[in-house]
Amino acid sequence: MAEELPERESMEFDVVIVGAGPAGLAAAIRLKQLDPAISVVVLEKGAEVGAHILSGAVVDPIAVNRLIPDWKDDPDHPFRTPVTRDQFFLMTAAGAIPLPTLLMPPLMNNHGNYIVSLGNVCRWLATKAEALGVEIYPGFAGAEVLYDDAGAVIGIATGDMGLAKDGTPCPSFQRGMALIGKYVLIGEGVRGSLAKHIIANFGLDHGREPQKFGIGLKELWEVDPSQHRPGLVQHSFGWPLDSRTGGGSFLYHLEDNLVAVGFVVHLNYENPYLSPFEEFQRFKTHPTVAGTFEGAKRISYGARAITEGGWQSVPRLVFPGGALIGCAAGFVNVPRIKGSHNAMLSGMLAAEKLVEALAAGRARDELTAYEEAWRASDIGRDLKKVRNTKPLWSRFGTPLGIGLGGLDMWCTTLFGGWSPFGTLKHGKPDHAALKPASGFTPIDYPRPDGKLTFDRASSVFLSNTNHDENQPPHLHVADLELQKTSELGVYAGPSTRFCPVGVYEWVDEQGNAVTGTDTHGARFVVNFQNCVHCKTCDIKDPNQNINWVPPQGGEGPVYPNM
Repeated sequence: MAEELPERESMEFDVVIVGAGPAGLAAAIRLKQLDPAISVVVLEKGAEVGAHILSGAVVDPIAVNRLIPDWKDDPDHPFRTPVTRDQFFLMTAAGAIPLPTLLMPPLMNNHGNYIVSLGNVCRWLATKAEALGVEIYPGFAGAEVLYDDAGAVIGIATGDMGLAKDGTPCPSFQRGMALIGKYVLIGEGVRGSLAKHIIANFGLDHGREPQKFGIGLKELWEVDPSQHRPGLVQHSFGWPLDSRTGGGSFLYHLEDNLVAVGFVVHLNYENPYLSPFEEFQRFKTHPTVAGTFEGAKRISYGARAITEGGWQSVPRLVFPGGALIGCAAGFVNVPRIKGSHNAMLSGMLAAEKLVEALAAGRARDELTAYEEAWRASDIGRDLKKVRNTKPLWSRFGTPLGIGLGGLDMWCTTLFGGWSPFGTLKHGKPDHAALKPASGFTPIDYPRPDGKLTFDRASSVFLSNTNHDENQPPHLHVADLELQKTSELGVYAGPSTRFCPVGVYEWVDEQGNAVTGTDTHGARFVVNFQNCVHCKTCDIKDPNQNINWVPPQGGEGPVYPNM
């Protein structure tokens, strides 16, 4: 069928950037700042810039200060709420133990940071990029990496539009475009399909620790003014998770009576019956948290995966013809729950090295200067200080692991990166951490009350997610028999629980939900229309049997103010 399709039309640029997130937009702006003659195009799979962006977010302004030094003079800037107060809690079922901020390593201090909607930050950055002459194409998903005969990356093809479920063209069919560049920057975010392909093709993760991930779930609420504390930042760990399951919460008070509440579960959890979505709902019922939402209205919901491997897990960043930037590489600082500043810094650093290469007449080679520079940059210094926090937490559990992690961060801060633990390894990838259901008891989660706690159906509605049902599903299950015998028969169908929007179901011959490990007559249902592109299934499926690829461009969630 592919041979019958018309040839793609092509456009040529100096630089092709995939992803209009913080990294991609920062790279585009920096390229134009350094050399306005460079032609730059940015592809964005969301219907608009910011539509697929979801983060906490408390932003360290180090990158925006360098990229746009006079940003405070712009009346339209999105950094409206400076942090005024930090709170840290160890949650128990009965209460919360406050942790003195004086005991926290200095890097955990949010003084000088801003509570923002990262989607709105990206929308603002996009206006800056376009004013400099950057071409931004929202609604176009990067679907295929293009190579030359020598194996170098020469560009990206956007996805075909108007395909039926069986892959045949509909009357509305439109062939994707080929965007050709002297260099290609991949900034498509966590577990992107192009980055995954490039990392495997060039062996960029050889000699690195496995990348680690979490799933972050977030709701935006409009609260009663009496409950609103602009600038307040609360973080917690502990309940409702047990001591062997990593994760924690955030509660950020923005402007206009808005409060962002979120919950992160590390995806190296063992219990296949655990549901990150349900744990998030349980968290909101804690007495320390619930009062904030009395008389409040939930106005948005979303979820996305987070890179957590850090220093040890960052792959080689460069390949013939391009480089990885932002969360495609994995620059999140886990204890700080921050990555957008490093994403922007990586885009800027790659842009600076790319301009040097173009000025020297180079094209489609490796930007080795970028690879050699990042660990000695502010990105590397930020990540090196916290390199052992995640492995200590995973190895020793929450109370002891957090304590040891704090001690380690004090050491790395005071002694220039030195740690008594050296550099610890992460061990196995997250999908290999899941254990058979026979060793666990199903978790009985309480029913939602529709006021403070909710179900998946009402939640996905608030994400404004939309996919045309008459297209090839973008969630590919490689082996349905393996899915039945293993994912269901051994692990009791964890996909029905780790997906935060109910994409996956196991049903029997009567259409009833299968809750155990009985595979007789069981059928796997994939409701791809619900997908918010969090990529958790691609990460956590125990057999790596599910592959996420982009749907038609412009489809998926539309997050306002997230």
